[in-house]
Amino acid sequence: MPKNGDPVEYQVGERTVRVTSPDKVYFPERGITKRQVVEHYLAVGEPLLRAIGERPTTLKRYVDGVAGEWFYAKRVPKGAPEWVQTARITFPSGRTADEVCPTEPAVFAWAANLGTFDFHPWPVRRSDVDHPDELRIDVDPPDSAGFDDAVVVARVVREVLADAGLTGYPKTSGGRGVHVLVRIRPEWDFIAVRHAVIALGREVERRIPDKATVSWWKEERGGRVFLDYNQAARDRTVASTWSVRGTQRATVSTPLTWAMLDDVHPDDFDVLTVPAFLAEHGDLHAPMDETAFGLETLLEWYERDDRDLGGAELPYPPDYPKMPGEPKRVQPSKARPDTE
Repeated sequence: MPKNGDPVEYQVGERTVRVTSPDKVYFPERGITKRQVVEHYLAVGEPLLRAIGERPTTLKRYVDGVAGEWFYAKRVPKGAPEWVQTARITFPSGRTADEVCPTEPAVFAWAANLGTFDFHPWPVRRSDVDHPDELRIDVDPPDSAGFDDAVVVARVVREVLADAGLTGYPKTSGGRGVHVLVRIRPEWDFIAVRHAVIALGREVERRIPDKATVSWWKEERGGRVFLDYNQAARDRTVASTWSVRGTQRATVSTPLTWAMLDDVHPDDFDVLTVPAFLAEHGDLHAPMDETAFGLETLLEWYERDDRDLGGAELPYPPDYPKMPGEPKRVQPSKARPDTE
C-alpha cells in the first residue's frame, strides 16, 4: 500500500471524484488527514454552494498540509475536469484570468484533493463580475486583542448596518476575527461598494473610538480592532463560509446567528465538529438570500464625510495602481511633505 493510502473515489451527485493519498496528514497536531478535509466538504457541499455558487473563486492551496507553503490559485488548475466551470475576472492591473466557478458540490471535493483548504470567492456572480452582490465587513483584531474584542465591534457593525437599512449575517473568520455579510443589489461597482464599507467603518469608529478603527496604517491603530475596508476592493476576498482555515486546529469559518456570537469561540468549529453543527442547526445564513439591500444611505454618508473631512477616500493596498482621490500611500511616520 502507498505510504499515504490507496486512492479512493467518492460519488458526488453525477460526478466521481478521485482522491489520491487520502491518509496524508494535513494537520499534524491533530492527525487530521486529506480524507477528513474532503469529507468535510462533502458534508457542507450544499450550503457552501449556496454561499459561493456561480462566484469566481480563488483556491488557497496547502499541497503539503498546514505546515507547508501555501499559495493562491487564481486560475483554474491544469487538468481540471470538464465539469469544473470557470468565470473570467479582471484584476486591478487590467489583466484577466479564468477562475474556478463552483456550480456543483463535486467541485469542492475535487479542489480539496488538490490541497485546497479555503475558498476565496469574489463578491460577484459570473453573470456580472463588475458589480458585487455581497457586502463584506472584515472585523480584524490585532495580535494584542482577540475574538471577544472582535465580537464587541461586530455588534456595533450590526447597529450601524441597521441604521443604514441593511441586515448583516455574522460568521467566524476561522481565526480571531468576525466577518459580517450583507446581500446587496448588484447595482454598484467595486469602488462604490468599497466607499460604502469605508463610510460604515467610520461610523463604527465614531461610536466606539477606543475599540475600532479604519486606519490603514498599523502605527495609527493603537491596538484597536481594524475594519478592513480594503477587503471590498477588486480582487480582495475573504475566506468563504464553511472554509477550512490554515490553522493548527483545522478551524472552519462558520455561519452563526447574532444570538450565538457571545457564547462561542472560533476553536469550537473545526473539520471534526462542523458537520454535526450543520446537521443540528442547518444553514444559518440561508435567509440572507431572501432580501437584497441597497447602499444609498451608506453612500450618502460617504459623500457627507467627503465634504466634511475634506476627502473621504482612504489608501488602497500597495499593489494597486494609484486611484482617484486617494491620499498619500505612505506610512505617516515616514511621510515627507512631497510624498505622493
